[in-house]
Amino acid sequence: QKAAENLKPSAPIKFHISSRTDTGVHALANAAHLDIQRAPGKAAFSGKQLVQGLNYHLRPEPIRILSAQRVPSTFHARFCALSRTYIYRLLLGCAHHSQIPVFERDLCWAPAGGPLNVPAMREAAKFLLGTHDFSTFRSLNSENSLQCPVRTLLQLEIQPAPGFLSHHYEQGGLEFWEVKFKSKAFLYRQVRRMVGALVAVGQAKLAPRDIQELLEAKDARAFPPHAMAPPWGLFLKSVEY
Repeated sequence: QKAAENLKPSAPIKFHISSRTDTGVHALANAAHLDIQRAPGKAAFSGKQLVQGLNYHLRPEPIRILSAQRVPSTFHARFCALSRTYIYRLLLGCAHHSQIPVFERDLCWAPAGGPLNVPAMREAAKFLLGTHDFSTFRSLNSENSLQCPVRTLLQLEIQPAPGFLSHHYEQGGLEFWEVKFKSKAFLYRQVRRMVGALVAVGQAKLAPRDIQELLEAKDARAFPPHAMAPPWGLFLKSVEY
């Protein structure tokens, strides 16, 4: 919003973002919209001009505008979204946090306690797919206490994945995995709680069937203490319209 105001619009700018992310969570491609008016007699910005102008003023910040296009006045970045896709990156095979590659610092979670039982995690993931009351899998705050807890999880996949630059260095038994989630919308910290519960299954701290029981409890207090995944492994991959 500050970057857009530096483009000297003729009216105040209001920036609407599709999805807010917790501190420490990353976004590969978030989406947003704004109305930007220029002074009388000046041509409207093209998409290319907006990208260049905004990125010029965003230079000190770890954020870049990837593209910009004109949309109808009825478009809303948050409310018109059909779905949102998140990726959670796991690093397995780390006996100590010092083994995390320096290029991966704060970009993945390396759960302690040895290898994970991925087949058990995949079995547990099936219970989360579909439409459920996800009350157990949300963190409560004053803003969302009245929010409907029913959500539809359209996709949940657990797949091996490459690490950043991993083909250039000796990995020493390290394995990267990605957990992919897709839904129209998620509850507050729902993805991080689901990842934490799945990892607990992979560590045999929970059984796959326990995930179903957590769902049926419909109570945030039923969630195992300290099981929520940290924010730095989570990426908002895309917003679909």
